[in-house]
Amino acid sequence: MGKKTAIKYALKETDFLLYITCILTSAFGALMVYSATRNEAIADGDLIARDCLIMILAASVGIFACLIISFLDYDAIVRLWPLVAGVCLLLLFLLFPFGDGPSDRPGARCWLPIIKTDGFVVNFQPSELAKIGFLITFTAHIEAVKDNMNSIKNVLLLTLHAIVPIGIIIITDDLGSAIVFACIFVGMMFVAGLHMRYFAVAAGVVIAFVPLLWTKFLAGFHKRRILAIYYPSALSEDVYKDIIYQQQRGVNAIGSGGFFGDGLFKGTYTQSALGVPVNESDMVFTVVGEELGFIGSILFLAVMVFIIAKIISVGKKSRNLTGSLICYGTAFMIGAQTVINLGMCLMLLPSIGITLPFMSAGGSANLCIYFAIGLVMSVYRFNCNRDPVNFRLTHINTPFSE
Repeated sequence: MGKKTAIKYALKETDFLLYITCILTSAFGALMVYSATRNEAIADGDLIARDCLIMILAASVGIFACLIISFLDYDAIVRLWPLVAGVCLLLLFLLFPFGDGPSDRPGARCWLPIIKTDGFVVNFQPSELAKIGFLITFTAHIEAVKDNMNSIKNVLLLTLHAIVPIGIIIITDDLGSAIVFACIFVGMMFVAGLHMRYFAVAAGVVIAFVPLLWTKFLAGFHKRRILAIYYPSALSEDVYKDIIYQQQRGVNAIGSGGFFGDGLFKGTYTQSALGVPVNESDMVFTVVGEELGFIGSILFLAVMVFIIAKIISVGKKSRNLTGSLICYGTAFMIGAQTVINLGMCLMLLPSIGITLPFMSAGGSANLCIYFAIGLVMSVYRFNCNRDPVNFRLTHINTPFSE
């Protein structure tokens, strides 16, 4: 194959539609984070706030890594599952001696400090990388047992495979990430063809264990956040106002945007020091709703639906189960995070700390999501149909030549 032909196929086999859509969505997210942190940057005498800068840098590295990953055979990557599992588990276990968490949750161990000096800290969130690692290792596990997947032994082993990272992440007090892991697990099991009776049994077990989960596993602040949404009368007025403050401000901000929004950099709540807490991260959708209104919010949701649908389309066209599982797992991951985050912002779900894909500030999330997109683009590339190559052999000598 000549150099020109190789370049031709490299371009033809790259899923530019998905790639460019994700890049533009990240750029839009960076603009929203810039708007949310603009006053903070001005007050500090900076051109751009640190959160926004880290987001841009992480997304840029991720975008480059995504393209590199897309040229690697996804089957070969999945065969490296022992290495992937080892690295992810090591990072998760390092959280116990070295992990850190938000100031309002001193017992949490969600972040791993990479750089820590006076007034400057760079953290990495291992659970974000572990999501991608889980996509790879769980795909390898299902592929290994696909011919007898519905045996009780294999179902239990697959469940144990998911319980290990979910359990570690729950212990580190990162309930939001644990829920996303659970959604990926259930979605991939469904796509792989698990019999519905197992889902029915699992649903029954979960319902039966709800009282135990409530009394033994959920922290007090988790309980109060759930009660604030679904049973507010169980809380005192002062506790309710304190718990619901962030989400109530978020709903007010979204509602104030109306149909067309207040305009970029003109949101009353977004540009106020008393605006929506953490609106550069978990509540970034409130910036979209307030400054770009209903129209901007709907357009953003349409783009997210398109990204998820495009990933599913790549999975459907994969020639093997491995490619399909990678794509569907990625779609479930992005879809679950989007639905839960929007549910939080609209006060339909309790606040549990889940970022909005491509939109929220945070280096780990913006870097690692492009690893998953790179895997999807690899599935697209290695399932493309190439044109047949015409060739002719000449000057071949055989014993029968005259």
